Amino acid sequence: MDMGICGIDEAGRGPIAGPLVMAGVVLKEEIEGLRDSKKLTEKKREILFDEIIQKSEYKIVEVSNKIIDEKGLSYAINYCLNMIVNSIKAKRYIFDGNSKFGVDILETMIKGDDKVPQISAASILAKVTRDRFMKSIAENYPEYSFAKHKGYITKQHIEEMKKYGYSDIHRKSYKVKSLQQESLF
Repeated sequence: MDMGICGIDEAGRGPIAGPLVMAGVVLKEEIEGLRDSKKLTEKKREILFDEIIQKSEYKIVEVSNKIIDEKGLSYAINYCLNMIVNSIKAKRYIFDGNSKFGVDILETMIKGDDKVPQISAASILAKVTRDRFMKSIAENYPEYSFAKHKGYITKQHIEEMKKYGYSDIHRKSYKVKSLQQESLF
């Protein structure tokens, strides 16, 4: 395993509620079962999360929905990437996807979260961190099923927004076509 690679991935680019969370990981030991976090069960992600924390150098960065609304998603991604590359020393920084978001030191790899163990580990840290946050705030917003849909756009979430409008955790800059005719926008 190449310990000079820092894998980077994010969770929460697409949801209409909650933060963007990004993680960078340099593995110090091999970890069995790493793959794209979306292809793992929640239970398996939780188990791997603890193992990754113990067997890596890592950095987790969060940007709130308010900052995303004020400065935009590209700014938020660029901010997270810079925080990670300035916090973790590595020979290579590989970001899942196809854009460097202005961070020239990055390499990019489409579907890297299923090809590079360090990116898989970053994917798991980012997703578990974000999911835990959304579950932790769910009781403060009982009218929204944040513990279930985690702020992503689902039929249930759209129905909740039609009924209750925006909460202070929603990204008001995101537009959902099925809600555009509603008076809450």
